[in-house]
Amino acid sequence: MSADSSDVILDRMMSLHPKIIDLTLDRVWRLLHALGDPQDRLPPVIHIAGTNGKGSVQAMLRAGIEGAGRRAHAYTSPHLVRFHERIRLAGDLIDESALTAVLDECEAANGGADITYFEITTCAALLAFSRAAADYTLLEVGLGGRLDATNVVDPVLTIITPVSMDHQGYLGETLEEIAAEKAGILKPGVPCIVGRQDDAALEVIERQAARLGAPLLVQGQDWHVMPEEGRLVYQDEAGLLDLPLPRLMGHHQFDNAGIALAAMRQLGLPETAHDAAMQRVAWPARMQYLTRGPLPEAAPRAELWLDGGHNPAAGASLARTLGDMPPKPLHLICGMLNTKDPVGYLTPLAPLAQSLHAVSIDGVTATLSAAETAAAAREAGMQATEAATVLDAVRAIAASDPDARILVCGSLYLAGTVLAENG
Repeated sequence: MSADSSDVILDRMMSLHPKIIDLTLDRVWRLLHALGDPQDRLPPVIHIAGTNGKGSVQAMLRAGIEGAGRRAHAYTSPHLVRFHERIRLAGDLIDESALTAVLDECEAANGGADITYFEITTCAALLAFSRAAADYTLLEVGLGGRLDATNVVDPVLTIITPVSMDHQGYLGETLEEIAAEKAGILKPGVPCIVGRQDDAALEVIERQAARLGAPLLVQGQDWHVMPEEGRLVYQDEAGLLDLPLPRLMGHHQFDNAGIALAAMRQLGLPETAHDAAMQRVAWPARMQYLTRGPLPEAAPRAELWLDGGHNPAAGASLARTLGDMPPKPLHLICGMLNTKDPVGYLTPLAPLAQSLHAVSIDGVTATLSAAETAAAAREAGMQATEAATVLDAVRAIAASDPDARILVCGSLYLAGTVLAENG
């Protein structure tokens, strides 16, 4: 085994391919074969694609599986603070020695050939999963589905969360094209849980499912979920569930909970899983309330929230969540990537926010500059200014409006920076 730390190996892996994103499966299949095809030795796989909600659905599903006394591997991306967050072995984050071992093995098997960072690290995750006992493997798509590095498995269940406009440069310029990429995870005869979709996206998914003979369980047709008198009501042909509301905030989390519940029903998990999925779920940077660290200390009378949503659909969901909260002056601190649609994201938030402080995201080459984000905010109808850091922005807001509600938003990369710096 190499004496290098996982961080050193990961840094080397960043240089193996000139493009960060290059959607094809050829390089992944080559490396997996060199590793002895670990994708064929996984615990039963649930494969999750979609534009928004993948991580929340996976987190609820994992909480439900664990609440039923079973164990799940889980793979997600990107990480917020440390790479280890991407890989959970039987419920626990992969430790440094295990991560270093599989990264080292993948690097050696790859032999310096072209391969993207996501591709080789996905192979490392599959290798780790193949060597640890668990009841399920929860595999979240990185980008798209059809040509995503995770699409090398034979799942027992697939899930497609809501599809919306995002990553158009890689997935297509229309909702139908993007939905076709997401539907690429469908497999012959394998059931798929489908979350709430626009008609155009659903038609594409249904056509692909019909071609493959993949049974669909579609929200609004085969199952229904809604909040009712402070509870969550889920219903399908097996009957009605009356459950606590999910711990994750926002109306969109009701739909995400429904997707997770439909999946648990399909997997035949016991009733103990349903309550656990709602009550035990934890998923950082999704309307996370910050109470400790330098940022809350800089604004002791303010509410400080953190959210990593970053596309127009996420902006709309976030606006609805904020609109349902008790009234309080709202100020945004926003940083975004140059691959996103900042005006589309910020437009639903504009009527709610009194100001926006724009920041760049340290250490991220694809960041929009603070000036670019501020310009997008003005185009969306906001009063916007620039700040050197998130802490500077918090201090400025606290000085002018000490009892404010402050939301740091716009990117999971910014959220990760905030969580790392805020302890």
